[in-house]
Amino acid sequence: MNPDATPHADPRAGAAVKAADRAHVFHSWSAQELIDPLAVAGAEGAYFWDYDGNRYLDFTSGLVFTNIGYQHPTVVAAIQEQAAKLTTFAPAFAVDVRSEAARLIAERTPGDLDKIFFTNGGAEAVENAVRMARLHTGRPKVLSAYRSYHGGTHTAINLTGDPRRWPSDSGTAGVVHFNAPFLYRSPFYAADEAEECARALEHLEATIGFEGPATVAAIILETIPGTAGIMTPPPGYLAGVREICDRYGIVFVLDEVMAGFGRTGKWFAAEHFDVVPDLLTFAKGVNSGYVPLGGVAISAAVADTFATRPYPGGLTYSGHPLACAAAVATIGVMEDEKVVEHAAHLGATVLGPGLRELAARHPSVGEVRGTGAFWALDLVRNAETREPLVPYNASGEANAPMAAFAAACKKGGLWPFVNMNRTHVVPACNITEAEAKEGLAILDAALTVADEHTV
Repeated sequence: MNPDATPHADPRAGAAVKAADRAHVFHSWSAQELIDPLAVAGAEGAYFWDYDGNRYLDFTSGLVFTNIGYQHPTVVAAIQEQAAKLTTFAPAFAVDVRSEAARLIAERTPGDLDKIFFTNGGAEAVENAVRMARLHTGRPKVLSAYRSYHGGTHTAINLTGDPRRWPSDSGTAGVVHFNAPFLYRSPFYAADEAEECARALEHLEATIGFEGPATVAAIILETIPGTAGIMTPPPGYLAGVREICDRYGIVFVLDEVMAGFGRTGKWFAAEHFDVVPDLLTFAKGVNSGYVPLGGVAISAAVADTFATRPYPGGLTYSGHPLACAAAVATIGVMEDEKVVEHAAHLGATVLGPGLRELAARHPSVGEVRGTGAFWALDLVRNAETREPLVPYNASGEANAPMAAFAAACKKGGLWPFVNMNRTHVVPACNITEAEAKEGLAILDAALTVADEHTV
């Protein structure tokens, strides 16, 4: 970290920022009077700090998007240079930086996903991928997993499987949910990964049969589910879904909004499974979140549907020059600094072994899951029964054990990613080994608080 960026205390400025926030900012996913947002004074690399001089090691990467950390000078300079050259331009025109971003992304996507439709973020990417699939097939329904998150817009939130869907679930969005494999909490009473895979595929095909194969446009899956718990699918599962889609003429969509761009130790998580979808959604790590950008990578077959037939969708800021300049620079940084390879190395030699060591010492850790810079600890009350440390979708007093754990992390200088009964370990993909070990040590101490709630 640059010593010039060392945090210094300025509580009066922090109080002014907080007062303006509380007066005027309406926060997402929150009861507005029950939240107390931290006023952030600055950030660099894997750290950020507040106006009281407290520095935090960010084990959340923002919302799992700062894959190259905060304020990378190469990307900041690229944004500044683009702003001086061409700050913005309408999406119907060919713009050099937009074309270059699309080319660089297409070069790294699997298979023939060579056409890129740009959006402002992941939810819009999912919205448009589903629209493309429905128009390509002429079918209305889309299948998605219960343990999933696909975004906050109308179709994306209906596709989502977690409780954030419930208040907005219209029941008329043409979405059908199914159980994806998750051996640790298997809905199929499986004894091992092979059995979990086989039973999950059987369940999916039965669901398609009951819904009517000729009515199903697409199956959408997070390649490795993110917010839902970082559950790596068992060997053969995604290949099995690909085969089912091919057999019934269903479009296979992989959501790589969180798992893409180095997060799992590959450019895209699909590479771990040797699977090529028909559509692939991305956002977040494409430019480390420096300027909002997402998109859909489109196969030749789906793109051909719109060769002479207009695609009925578009966004004012599709392929925004500043966002695309950030993407070009970010991909260049990832190549030059071998960020993808570093994430793989970090997962194999530091994060994976370190988290498993924590699990061996702490009765509150039921399972460790992940790869690259993409991990989760499943926290439990009882390791034998696997009872979660807090109930599903807990809040208030019922969530007190997880709240106490999170508070202990923050007191130790670590900002944790906490969701339900899990803490996710998702730092910047270029975090150093020393920084990663610093975070693990703080987690070690904080987990003693979780241990107090085990039986």
